[in-house]
Amino acid sequence: MKENGKVQLSYRLLLAVDIQGYSKRDTSEQLVAQQLLSDALDRAASGVGLDRAGWDKQVGGDGELATLPEGVDPASVAGDFVIRLGQALAEVNRDAGRFRLRVRLSLHHGTLTAGPFGPAGDAPIVVQRLLDAMPLRRLLTDDADRDLAYVVSDSLFDDVVRTGLCALRPGAFTAVKVAAKGATFRGHILTGRVADGDAAGDGAAGGRSGPGGGASSHARVLDFPALAAR
Repeated sequence: MKENGKVQLSYRLLLAVDIQGYSKRDTSEQLVAQQLLSDALDRAASGVGLDRAGWDKQVGGDGELATLPEGVDPASVAGDFVIRLGQALAEVNRDAGRFRLRVRLSLHHGTLTAGPFGPAGDAPIVVQRLLDAMPLRRLLTDDADRDLAYVVSDSLFDDVVRTGLCALRPGAFTAVKVAAKGATFRGHILTGRVADGDAAGDGAAGGRSGPGGGASSHARVLDFPALAAR
């Protein structure tokens, strides 16, 4: 992202995903989990006309940070892609062995630029802080039957989810405000279940709990360690 030798900012959609409880698996189980997650992401992406081969991915053992190409419809990713991912995880976990594949997912859009160790800028930081937020982790901890914990940034919620063009209802989300490393990050966690369809709607359907169709404006402020155990 350089032009005439100068660093150039780009405004893109970012997706971060992480496997819950990855470190508790042995090496062979970690490899299985990686492959299953990759397959589930591929299926969800292809289901909405996207190809993950075109995503700029920074991968780790238990997940990835992906920068999606320009021109991708954010409403499709924030809604239909997430629903398909939830369905893919549900199918995987029907035949799960000792460990089910349980995943945290976060979405944000904002400015970034390419760097030698991955994307740099505020957007990658926001999407990662939301992914690591304790309320999102607790959603999986407190609900043993949930396969997917999903959060969108405050700006993405306002710009995309609340438009009525997203397949997930605004009222199915709960606002959270999380403090980490001296900064505050706001997001909206999906509390409905995408695989069961109780979070989906026609956009203009019911479930809107506040003025303008958004989720409740009351949010808890929670502190969490930046390097919380996974």
